[in-house]
Amino acid sequence: MKSKRGILFLFVMLITIFLVACSSNEKETQVKSKSSQEGNEENQAAETGGQLNVVYPQQPPTLDTYINTSRPTTDIAKHIFETLVTTDSDYQVQPMLADSWEQSDDGKIITFTLREGVKFHNGKELKAEDVVASMNDWIEMSGLGKEYFTGASFSEIDEYTVELVMPEPLSTALLILAYGGGNLPAIMPKEIRESADTEGVKEFIGTGPFKFEEWRQDQHLHFTKFDDYSPRSEEADGLAGKKEALVDDLYFLFIADSMTATAGLTTGEYDVFYGIPTENVEVVEKAGNVETAVYPSGILNVVFNKRQGLFTDQKAREAALIGIDKEAIMTASYSSPEFYDLNHNVMPTYQQGMWFSESGKELYESFDTERAKQLLGETNYNGEEIIIIASRDSDSSYNGAVVLQHELKELGLNATLQVYDWATLNEVREDENSYDILFLTNTDKPDPTAHVFLRKDWPGWTDDSKYDEIVDEFRGVPSLEEARALYEDFQTWFYEYIPIIKVGDVNSIYANRTAIKNVQYADGIILWNVSKED
Repeated sequence: MKSKRGILFLFVMLITIFLVACSSNEKETQVKSKSSQEGNEENQAAETGGQLNVVYPQQPPTLDTYINTSRPTTDIAKHIFETLVTTDSDYQVQPMLADSWEQSDDGKIITFTLREGVKFHNGKELKAEDVVASMNDWIEMSGLGKEYFTGASFSEIDEYTVELVMPEPLSTALLILAYGGGNLPAIMPKEIRESADTEGVKEFIGTGPFKFEEWRQDQHLHFTKFDDYSPRSEEADGLAGKKEALVDDLYFLFIADSMTATAGLTTGEYDVFYGIPTENVEVVEKAGNVETAVYPSGILNVVFNKRQGLFTDQKAREAALIGIDKEAIMTASYSSPEFYDLNHNVMPTYQQGMWFSESGKELYESFDTERAKQLLGETNYNGEEIIIIASRDSDSSYNGAVVLQHELKELGLNATLQVYDWATLNEVREDENSYDILFLTNTDKPDPTAHVFLRKDWPGWTDDSKYDEIVDEFRGVPSLEEARALYEDFQTWFYEYIPIIKVGDVNSIYANRTAIKNVQYADGIILWNVSKED
């Protein structure tokens, strides 16, 4: 087995050299991961004022988080909008616009007491009517709202109290409402939500530390400091606690050319580069005035087509799970362990404060090609073509797919690789007769049962009655604590059924000039509590 690992290592290095054009063994980077608590200690005596220029890789289609789940929409919008509850760095639910809440014994009713004196950017005070209008619209319009809260509704008890009534208990209700990723349940003025149509709101007015100023399409979004912002008193931690706009102007700049953005960062034209390509890290670090940090950006998956072909057989899926070297694939995709984590849990590493189980670890860490070949021999496989599809738009996806193809060939499978641009891949993956394996990165979710690759209607087509029972029990218990206890059952099922192979957790990189203090990440980049030294 050691000799095979050595061969694979050399193969991976060749892939990395010729496809990425850089070798992770030829350089050492200083990329780090900094906790929000460490950053807050650094920021105790922060300077204020000035302009912060942030290079962001994609322009959001909208800032209305109800109608769009994309990372750019939520990453940027959370600087002007806030939610009833949020999460800290341990992914524990904490108050934000709500000061407190109580949940009924049967789990069907949650009563929120709002903070008093909180103002919207238009000067209006936040009241219960705004929360009711916002949250009922969110339930009706957002994907998360429709999936988890169908039949539920918010109502006003008094000016500062609202009640959520659900037809059935939902264990993860608070966690979904606190989720800082896609479909952020942002609170807006009643009149703004009532004027929204299917294309979203016409004005972007929230309660956050920054307020909307200007959007120049394909150029930038400009926010300014909200002078009447009402921060919480608790210490900042993740998305929770005290927020302050420590700069007067915040610009999100949409610059497509990464080399232009990298050069601008080193010269001081730009202050932060979010999502800097790994091949540019060495360039900015040599400048001496830039620091880098990693942030979690998804999970790399081998998604099996379970409607037709070889991988309708669980033995074939298990053979692939134990027969491929996950570390080799992650190295080909992301070049260095600094940019990925090998993690057997379905939920990402940074959420282990909420979701963790040892179940499946032994199988995940297995690398047994002989046993894998034995399992394949127990299937009906007879040399048929095994088609892997992946995107050529992403070097990381393509490079990893090349190694995956090689690994499957080593197991005796007639594996071929078909690559497409991202738009075409999204079309091809809907055709169950076109492929056997879909190789891609999926986004993280707040709830293990929320992953798209576990849905019956998503490519891969996971359809298992035992899983349906687990979902019903998991979501149906009255409290989040009871649901957390059931995560073990979920993990056990995952490694018995094997709907996909989770290869590993993916990290991306942001870079900022050393004069910029306390840039953080929690379900997206955090630019409040960030200061700029002269």
